[in-house]
Amino acid sequence: MFEYAGRRPRLRAILAGLATLFASVLLAGTAAGTASAAGTGTARAAVGGWSCSGAAIPAGYVLTDYDARGCGGFGSWYQEPVKNGILTCSGSPVVSGYVITDYIKTGCRGIGGWYHELAKDKQWTCSGSPIPPGFRTTGWFISSFCQGIGAWYMVRA
Repeated sequence: MFEYAGRRPRLRAILAGLATLFASVLLAGTAAGTASAAGTGTARAAVGGWSCSGAAIPAGYVLTDYDARGCGGFGSWYQEPVKNGILTCSGSPVVSGYVITDYIKTGCRGIGGWYHELAKDKQWTCSGSPIPPGFRTTGWFISSFCQGIGAWYMVRA
Protein backbone atom coordinates (compact mmCIF):
# COMPACT_ATOMS: atom_id res chain seq x y z
CA MET A 1 0.00 0.00 0.00
CA PHE A 2 2.77 2.48 0.92
CA GLU A 3 5.47 2.15 -1.69
CA TYR A 4 7.27 5.40 -0.88
CA ALA A 5 10.88 5.04 0.25
CA GLY A 6 11.21 4.99 4.02
CA ARG A 7 7.55 4.25 4.75
CA ARG A 8 7.78 0.44 4.64
CA PRO A 9 9.60 0.07 8.04
CA ARG A 10 7.19 2.56 9.63
CA LEU A 11 4.18 0.62 8.28
CA ARG A 12 5.62 -2.62 9.68
CA ALA A 13 6.09 -0.99 13.08
CA ILE A 14 2.51 0.29 13.04
CA LEU A 15 1.18 -3.13 12.05
CA ALA A 16 3.24 -4.81 14.78
CA GLY A 17 1.85 -2.34 17.32
CA LEU A 18 -1.70 -2.99 16.17
CA ALA A 19 -1.15 -6.75 16.41
CA THR A 20 0.11 -6.34 19.98
CA LEU A 21 -2.87 -4.15 20.86
CA PHE A 22 -5.26 -6.69 19.30
CA ALA A 23 -3.67 -9.54 21.30
CA SER A 24 -3.94 -7.48 24.51
CA VAL A 25 -7.64 -6.86 23.90
CA LEU A 26 -8.23 -10.56 23.28
CA LEU A 27 -6.41 -11.49 26.48
CA ALA A 28 -8.38 -9.00 28.57
CA GLY A 29 -11.79 -10.56 27.88
CA THR A 30 -14.03 -12.27 30.42
CA ALA A 31 -15.28 -15.41 28.65
CA ALA A 32 -14.36 -18.72 30.27
CA GLY A 33 -12.35 -21.40 28.48
CA THR A 34 -12.07 -25.16 28.37
CA ALA A 35 -9.41 -27.82 28.05
CA SER A 36 -10.87 -28.80 24.69
CA ALA A 37 -11.02 -25.26 23.33
CA ALA A 38 -7.88 -25.71 21.23
CA GLY A 39 -9.61 -28.06 18.86
CA THR A 40 -13.36 -27.57 19.20
CA GLY A 41 -13.92 -23.84 19.24
CA THR A 42 -16.14 -24.14 22.29
CA ALA A 43 -15.81 -22.10 25.47
CA ARG A 44 -16.86 -23.58 28.82
CA ALA A 45 -15.65 -22.89 32.35
CA ALA A 46 -12.44 -24.70 33.27
CA VAL A 47 -9.35 -24.11 35.35
CA GLY A 48 -6.19 -24.48 33.33
CA GLY A 49 -5.72 -26.24 30.01
CA TRP A 50 -6.67 -24.78 26.63
CA SER A 51 -9.04 -21.82 26.42
CA CYS A 52 -10.25 -19.56 23.63
CA SER A 53 -8.71 -16.13 23.13
CA GLY A 54 -10.35 -13.65 25.48
CA ALA A 55 -11.05 -16.22 28.19
CA ALA A 56 -10.45 -15.17 31.78
CA ILE A 57 -7.18 -16.39 33.27
CA PRO A 58 -7.65 -17.89 36.75
CA ALA A 59 -5.71 -16.35 39.64
CA GLY A 60 -2.28 -17.96 39.96
CA TYR A 61 -2.25 -19.11 36.31
CA VAL A 62 -0.22 -17.95 33.32
CA LEU A 63 -0.35 -18.46 29.54
CA THR A 64 2.34 -20.83 28.28
CA ASP A 65 1.36 -21.81 24.72
CA TYR A 66 -0.67 -20.51 21.78
CA ASP A 67 -2.48 -22.28 18.93
CA ALA A 68 -3.56 -19.91 16.15
CA ARG A 69 -5.89 -22.57 14.68
CA GLY A 70 -7.72 -23.23 17.96
CA CYS A 71 -11.27 -22.12 18.71
CA GLY A 72 -12.41 -22.11 15.12
CA GLY A 73 -9.40 -20.10 13.92
CA PHE A 74 -9.71 -17.38 16.56
CA GLY A 75 -6.79 -18.80 18.54
CA SER A 76 -6.48 -20.57 21.87
CA TRP A 77 -4.11 -20.28 24.83
CA TYR A 78 -2.80 -22.90 27.24
CA GLN A 79 -3.21 -21.89 30.90
CA GLU A 80 -1.26 -23.52 33.72
CA PRO A 81 -0.30 -22.71 37.30
CA VAL A 82 2.68 -20.42 37.71
CA LYS A 83 5.94 -21.94 38.96
CA ASN A 84 9.44 -20.61 39.44
CA GLY A 85 11.33 -20.32 36.14
CA ILE A 86 8.30 -20.80 33.86
CA LEU A 87 8.37 -19.37 30.31
CA THR A 88 5.12 -17.55 29.55
CA CYS A 89 3.66 -15.99 26.42
CA SER A 90 3.70 -12.23 25.93
CA GLY A 91 0.47 -10.87 27.35
CA SER A 92 0.35 -13.37 30.20
CA PRO A 93 -0.29 -11.94 33.65
CA VAL A 94 2.56 -11.74 36.14
CA VAL A 95 1.43 -13.47 39.34
CA SER A 96 1.98 -11.59 42.60
CA GLY A 97 5.41 -12.29 44.10
CA TYR A 98 6.98 -13.05 40.69
CA VAL A 99 9.19 -10.88 38.49
CA ILE A 100 10.19 -11.07 34.82
CA THR A 101 13.84 -12.06 34.43
CA ASP A 102 14.33 -12.64 30.69
CA TYR A 103 12.68 -12.22 27.30
CA ILE A 104 12.81 -14.70 24.41
CA LYS A 105 11.78 -13.11 21.10
CA THR A 106 10.86 -16.45 19.51
CA GLY A 107 9.13 -17.89 22.59
CA CYS A 108 5.49 -19.01 22.55
CA ARG A 109 5.46 -19.91 18.86
CA GLY A 110 6.96 -16.59 17.81
CA ILE A 111 4.74 -14.31 19.91
CA GLY A 112 7.53 -13.76 22.42
CA GLY A 113 8.01 -15.24 25.86
CA TRP A 114 8.95 -14.02 29.33
CA TYR A 115 10.64 -15.96 32.13
CA HIS A 116 8.87 -15.54 35.47
CA GLU A 117 10.78 -16.18 38.69
CA LEU A 118 9.98 -15.73 42.35
CA ALA A 119 11.36 -12.41 43.57
CA LYS A 120 14.59 -12.66 45.53
CA ASP A 121 17.29 -10.32 46.79
CA LYS A 122 19.98 -9.25 44.29
CA GLN A 123 18.13 -10.17 41.10
CA TRP A 124 18.05 -8.62 37.62
CA THR A 125 14.52 -7.86 36.40
CA CYS A 126 13.51 -6.87 32.87
CA SER A 127 12.27 -3.34 32.28
CA GLY A 128 8.52 -3.28 32.86
CA SER A 129 8.56 -6.09 35.40
CA PRO A 130 6.47 -5.49 38.50
CA ILE A 131 8.48 -4.97 41.68
CA PRO A 132 6.85 -6.83 44.59
CA PRO A 133 6.34 -5.21 48.00
CA GLY A 134 9.49 -5.43 50.12
CA PHE A 135 11.81 -4.94 47.12
CA ARG A 136 13.17 -1.95 45.24
CA THR A 137 15.24 -1.34 42.14
CA THR A 138 18.66 0.25 42.35
CA GLY A 139 20.27 2.72 39.99
CA TRP A 140 21.96 -0.14 38.16
CA PHE A 141 20.57 -0.66 34.67
CA ILE A 142 22.03 -2.70 31.79
CA SER A 143 20.41 -2.01 28.43
CA SER A 144 21.61 -5.22 26.74
CA PHE A 145 19.89 -7.57 29.24
CA CYS A 146 16.49 -9.14 28.43
CA GLN A 147 17.26 -9.25 24.69
CA GLY A 148 17.90 -5.50 24.52
CA ILE A 149 14.87 -4.43 26.54
CA GLY A 150 17.13 -3.71 29.50
CA ALA A 151 17.12 -4.83 33.12
CA TRP A 152 17.21 -3.25 36.57
CA TYR A 153 18.98 -4.68 39.61
CA MET A 154 16.49 -5.42 42.41
CA VAL A 155 17.25 -5.71 46.13
CA ARG A 156 15.26 -6.04 49.35
CA ALA A 157 13.90 -2.70 50.51
